[in-house]
Amino acid sequence: MANIDKLEKSIGIEFKNRDLLLESLTHRSYLNENPKWSHPHNERLEFLGDAILELIITEDLFFKYPHEDEGVLTSYRSALVNYQILSKIAKKIEIGKFIYLSAGEAKDVGRAREVILANTFESLVGAIYLDQGYEITKRFIYKFVFVLIDEVVKAGSYKDPKSYLQEIIQDKLRVTPTYKVLEERGPDHKRIFHVGVFYGEKLIAEGEGLSKQEAEVVAAEKALRKEDA
Repeated sequence: MANIDKLEKSIGIEFKNRDLLLESLTHRSYLNENPKWSHPHNERLEFLGDAILELIITEDLFFKYPHEDEGVLTSYRSALVNYQILSKIAKKIEIGKFIYLSAGEAKDVGRAREVILANTFESLVGAIYLDQGYEITKRFIYKFVFVLIDEVVKAGSYKDPKSYLQEIIQDKLRVTPTYKVLEERGPDHKRIFHVGVFYGEKLIAEGEGLSKQEAEVVAAEKALRKEDA
C-alpha cells in the first residue's frame, strides 16, 4: 500500500486525525480478509460524504446559475456527482493506490472498479468534512468537482442520454431508438446485461450494466458519441 502522505499531498490536505483518512480508504471486503484491521469500513463516511457533496454542489449551482430553474439545476448536479465523473476524479488524485481492498475486489475492472473509486471519493469527502470542517471541504469539492461544470454544460452531458438520443434521432431520421437485451450472464446477484440500441432494425451501439436500465444508458451514450463523430 502506498504511503498516505502522497494522497494528502495530492489533495492538498493534511489530516489532523489520520484515522478518519484510513477509515475512508477501507473497503468492507478488506475487513473480511483482515479482521484485526483497526479501522472500520468506509460506508458510514460514504453516506455522509454523499450528502455533503450534494449539498455543496447544490449551493454552488444555485449561485452560479441564478436564472436556471430547478429541473436544469438538478440535471447539472446529477451530471457532476454520478459515479463516472467521481471515478475519473478519483483516478486523477490516484486514490486507487491507497484503497484497502480484498484480493478479489482488487482484481475488479470496468464498472465495478469505477463504483469502488467513486464510493471511496465520497468517503474521502466525509472524512475531510469531519476533520477539516465545511469551508475546507467546500474548497476541495470546488477544486476537484465543481470546476468541471463548464465542461459538462458545454458537452451537454447533463442531459439524460436516452432522452437526448431520442430527441436527435427522431429529428434526424424520424424513428424512435429502441433497446433490446442481447445477452445476460453472471450469477443472479451480479447479473450483467448486454443491451443494443437500434434505429429500426439496425443495431447502432451496445452497452453493458448491472441492470437493463444502466446498460441502455451506456448504449445510448455510445450512440451519441457516434452521432458526434
